[in-house]
Amino acid sequence: MALLFVLIGATLDFMDGAVARLLHVSSPLGKELDSLADVITFGLVPGMIAFRLLAPLAEVWTYLPYLGFLITLFSTYRLGKFNIDERQTSSFIGLATPANAIFWLGMAYGYQSLIATISPWWILVAVLLFSYLLVCELPMFSLKFHNFRWADNRIRFIFLIGVVIFAVCLFRQSLPLIILWYILLSVVGAITINRK
Repeated sequence: MALLFVLIGATLDFMDGAVARLLHVSSPLGKELDSLADVITFGLVPGMIAFRLLAPLAEVWTYLPYLGFLITLFSTYRLGKFNIDERQTSSFIGLATPANAIFWLGMAYGYQSLIATISPWWILVAVLLFSYLLVCELPMFSLKFHNFRWADNRIRFIFLIGVVIFAVCLFRQSLPLIILWYILLSVVGAITINRK
C-alpha cells in the first residue's frame, strides 16, 4: 500500500504545478506547501523503510537503524534547496526526492528475498549513497518535454524506452532498476556535457 500511495503522490506531484498554472492559482505559499507534503511522501516514507531495513543493525548498536532517517533529513534539505535554486527550472541538480522514494519502495517491494540475504551494512551504504545523491551537484534531467523532437529529448526518449523494457521484463522488480537507469543516464549526460 505504501508503494501505491507514493506512486500516486509522485504522479500528483508531477502534475500539480501544471494544474496550478493552468488554473492561475500558483503562489509562493503553494510552492512551500508542496514541499512540505513532499517531505512526508518522499522523505519520511523512504526513511521509515530504510529504518526498517536497517533493523538488524540494532544488535550491533541500538541506534544504528535510525541512520535510515538520514534519507528524511537529506530529502528535506534537498526540497528546501530546490525551492531557492534558480538553476532547477528545467532539470534537477541532484536526485529528485520522488525518484529516491520510488527506489526505496521498489527495493522493499520487489526485492524482499534479496534484502533478506544481504548484509544490512550494504543497506547502510545505500542510505549514505542516496543521501549524497539527493544533495550533490550532479545535473539530472527532468521528464518535462517542451517538444517531441529527438534531438532535444534524446536522453528522455532513451530513458522511457528503458522504462518500458524494465517494466515489461521485470514488472515487480523494475522500479529500483528504473531509478538506477535514470541515475546512469544522468551521469552519462553530465559527462557528455562536460566534454563539450
